Parts: sequence; structure tokens; C-alpha cells
Amino acid sequence: MKAYVFPGQGAQFPGMGKDIYEASIQAKQLFDKANEILGFSITDIMFGEDAKALKNTKVTQPAIFLHSVILAKVLGTSFTPEMVAGHSLGEFSALVATGYLSFEDGLKLVSKRAMAMQKACEKNPSTMAAVLGLENEIVEKICSKIKEVVVPANYNCPGQLVISGSNKGIDIACIKLIEAGARRSLRLPVSGAFHSPLMEPARAELEQAIDSTNFLKGSCPIYQNVMAQSITNPKEIKENLKKQLTAPVLWTQTMQQMIADGLTTVTEVGPGKVLQGLFNKVDRQLKTQSASL
Repeated sequence: MKAYVFPGQGAQFPGMGKDIYEASIQAKQLFDKANEILGFSITDIMFGEDAKALKNTKVTQPAIFLHSVILAKVLGTSFTPEMVAGHSLGEFSALVATGYLSFEDGLKLVSKRAMAMQKACEKNPSTMAAVLGLENEIVEKICSKIKEVVVPANYNCPGQLVISGSNKGIDIACIKLIEAGARRSLRLPVSGAFHSPLMEPARAELEQAIDSTNFLKGSCPIYQNVMAQSITNPKEIKENLKKQLTAPVLWTQTMQQMIADGLTTVTEVGPGKVLQGLFNKVDRQLKTQSASL
């Protein structure tokens, strides 16, 4: 079975999407429409060379979404997924690419999500850290015993788990995890504790926007972050999307379930090759590739 997967925040790079814009009239129309919807010229930032401007959350999330979704749309009949998934932000890209959400509604939700997350970060100074070379159960146990807010946030692949929490909590956890045998435990250059209880203000704000958005029947099953299971019911998809900001991204479990369900080929749609690498760490026999025009 063929899966198309969509990357999350961190995959951005200066100049992203410019080649798609120049190669396709349809892409140009969609990028121009995005500028109108957002109320600023995101293409100027995406196609430019200012990496710092591109790292602003209000820009980063819509930029990655647009790169992924517009590429999928330009592929046209070549885009033939039998299953899809997206890592965190990438879940919105996957939903639009397969018809569960319209392009306009998807972009509006992503923009709302980015703004809400930025506000939550400013309200609760916090961060994340990558933990390498330690079993999930050990990381979970250590986090649960720390009085500060610290939780598993991204189960990226076996032996790679990202934790999320208060600045003090992450500092304590990093020390304890190294003592427990982690190969590395280091802070990430992010602006807040994504996929943790500290994102609750953002979750509440995004929930209202999701409730007022029309979700449709999609073209194939999506494996959502909070469940790691094949889902097609728009109502269930909507509810899972509401939980996503404060719940961990079960990416390892998602990859394992997709493989158990017959996955043979993975195509990454969007900037970077991170997800391909994660799939290869789970099963080296999988064929992985990047979508291209």
C-alpha cells in the first residue's frame, strides 16, 4: 500500500515553494490566494533568503502547510494515496490534500493554530528536549516523577523521544535522563512546550475554530497523531484534531500501525526528508521517496 506523509514544523527552508510557484499556474493561483487569506505576502518570506523571518511561528506553520498542500494539488492524478498521515502540523496538510478540509479552511485553521500557539508560548515560558537512546517506558517514568510539568511529546521513532514542559522541568529531566542512561538529552531551539498541558490555552482557542469548520469525507484513511489508527469518519477526525495540541504525537506507533496494515511505499510531500528517515529506522525494507513535480 502507498502512503503519503506530511512534515511538521522544523522542515522549513529559505526559498521553499518557489520552484513549485514558477512551474505551475495552479500553484501560482493557490499561493496568491493564500496571500489574500492571510492578509500578508507569505510568499515574499517563503521565496526569500531571510531564515529568521521564516522561523516566526505565524509564518512557519502556514509556509510548511502551503508547500505541502500545493505540491500535492499540483501532482494531480499522480497523487494516489491509499493512506496518509502528518506529523503534528502535517496532519492539517494531510487532511486538505485528501479532501477532508478545503484549502481555504485548512489554511485558516493552520493560521489560527500558529497564532494561538504563539500566545500560549508567551503566557507560559517553556521548551522541549530530544532524548536519544532510552526506552520510552523509562523516559515516561522519569517524567512522571518530576513535580514540574514535563511530558513525552513526540514519539518520533524507537530510541528517539521528545519531551515537553516548563523550562525548569526540562532542565531537571535532562539531567535525570542522562543519569538513567540516555545517549543524549538536549534542549531544542523551540519557543514553547508543544504537545503538553501548557498548550491548553491554544487548544481551547483552536477548538472553537475547529467546531465552526466544515469537515468532509476524504479520499482515503488518515492515521491521526493522537490515536495512531486508521480513521475515515469526519466527526472522529474533528475530535482528534482538537486533542492534538496537548496530546503527544504518536508517530512511532503510527508508522508501526501503517506497516502492520500493509504499507510498502512512503512518499513525503513537503519540505525536507525527516519523515522518510524515521520510517527507515522502523523498517529498512520500505521504499521511501520525496514527492516531486
